[in-house]
Amino acid sequence: MNTDHHFKIFKDANALPIGWDNIACENIFLSRNYLKVLQTSSPVNMDCHFIGLYKNNQLCAIALSQYINLSKVNTFVEERKGFCLKDYLFKKFSSHILILGNNMLTGQNAYLLTNAINQADALKLLYGALNELKRQYRKECIYINLLSIKDFNNDELPDFKSGGFKGYYRFCTQPNMIFGIRDQWLSIDDYLADLSTKYRTQYNRARKKAEGIEKRKLSLEDIKQYRERINQLYLTVAGNASFNTFHLPVDHFEVFKQQLDSDFLFYGYFVDGNLIGFNTLIKNGDDMDTYFLGYDASVQKEKMLYLNMLYDMVAYAVKKQFKHIVFARSAMEIKSSVGAEAEQVYGIIKHTNPLINLFMSRLFKFYDPKIVWKVRSPFKD
Repeated sequence: MNTDHHFKIFKDANALPIGWDNIACENIFLSRNYLKVLQTSSPVNMDCHFIGLYKNNQLCAIALSQYINLSKVNTFVEERKGFCLKDYLFKKFSSHILILGNNMLTGQNAYLLTNAINQADALKLLYGALNELKRQYRKECIYINLLSIKDFNNDELPDFKSGGFKGYYRFCTQPNMIFGIRDQWLSIDDYLADLSTKYRTQYNRARKKAEGIEKRKLSLEDIKQYRERINQLYLTVAGNASFNTFHLPVDHFEVFKQQLDSDFLFYGYFVDGNLIGFNTLIKNGDDMDTYFLGYDASVQKEKMLYLNMLYDMVAYAVKKQFKHIVFARSAMEIKSSVGAEAEQVYGIIKHTNPLINLFMSRLFKFYDPKIVWKVRSPFKD
């Protein structure tokens, strides 16, 4: 790599260089406004840094890094029920994690490059930036256990070894569920016409169950008003996850709405004036990304609330002519039943203890939650 290449690490999103958003226009999750959300309302166990890559003193690439301290959260569902050996060992030897990417999202939100820098040179700079961050944390007596970069599909996956990332284990976890919107769909009726009889019946049954639910788009003031209830509903869903690395702060959605405004949509579901569920959407170019949701467990099953939320997302994305809905991980089977398809995503990971790193492939498989699900095919042949 030439000496005219260098990187800069930023902690303050307000201090990002001119031209940052010109590069981030391809991905809202690397934009200055979104990074301000992370800066001011990220989980308490997460610390974010923003990385600029330069060639001849010109900004030519941008990246996001996150430090996660898993000792501050109950990571595994078993640990929430009592002592868990898996959790104990994980926290003792692997609780301090440094990631290139965004642990709160699924997909390639790690970096964006311009044509002014080639991938190999960019990866070398990012390798250096991660090592510099590791050094800075060590000065604070925080010793990084795991280094990782995530999430890349088959087409995006780079040659990490060309950037110096040697000794890393390449992993593949739960897939990203992507819903492709067909060109001929102009309304939800067009979508329904392409469903097989079985899945049109599922749709009609779900909509029948949802009778009595009022759906509202919430403003910033509404989100503030229902803050405590929203957090309660979010924790209901988050608490059932088999593997948790963070919990959102109570004001997270307010900050999100303040920063992204109309690009962030918050929908509340009400019964008799009581908030019983919510979902959130983010406009990202031609894609619509689903974000966090929550619901009242006592209502969810009876009203088929989660499935109805998925159908609402489909209806909105079709109406607004997005190209894809990024449904992310979790609940793969039910997302598959509305038409989402699994996209395998990959990352690389390395333990900083060389001896432990020798067994990384076995350890990763041991800790990675095993999810068995059936692929559904809702559309006509």
